Amino acid sequence: MRDYEMMYIIKPDLADEAVAEIKEKLHKIIEDFGGEFENEVPGWGKKRMAYRIEDYSEGIYVLWNFKGKPETVTELDRVIKISDSLLRHIIIRKDEK
Repeated sequence: MRDYEMMYIIKPDLADEAVAEIKEKLHKIIEDFGGEFENEVPGWGKKRMAYRIEDYSEGIYVLWNFKGKPETVTELDRVIKISDSLLRHIIIRKDEK
C-alpha cells in the first residue's frame, strides 16, 4: 500500500451532522477498498478561500493521511466528484524518503 494525503473542502453552510456524515462516508470508502485511515491533521476547519467557489467565500478544510491502493484513490475521487457537499479536493501520493 502507498501513503496518500487528501485535502477536501466542504460547503460551510452544512450542519455538523452532515459534515460528520461526509467524513464517515469517506472513511468507509477507504476501508472498503483495502485502505487504512491514519489521521486527520488538526488545525484546519472553517477558513476563508482565496477565491469564491460556487458563491462561497469560506469552506471547511479537512486534511487526511491514509494508506491505500490505486483503486482506493480512484473510488474516493469518483465519489467526491459526484457529491454536492464538497467544493474541491486533491489526493496526492506521498513520495518515499
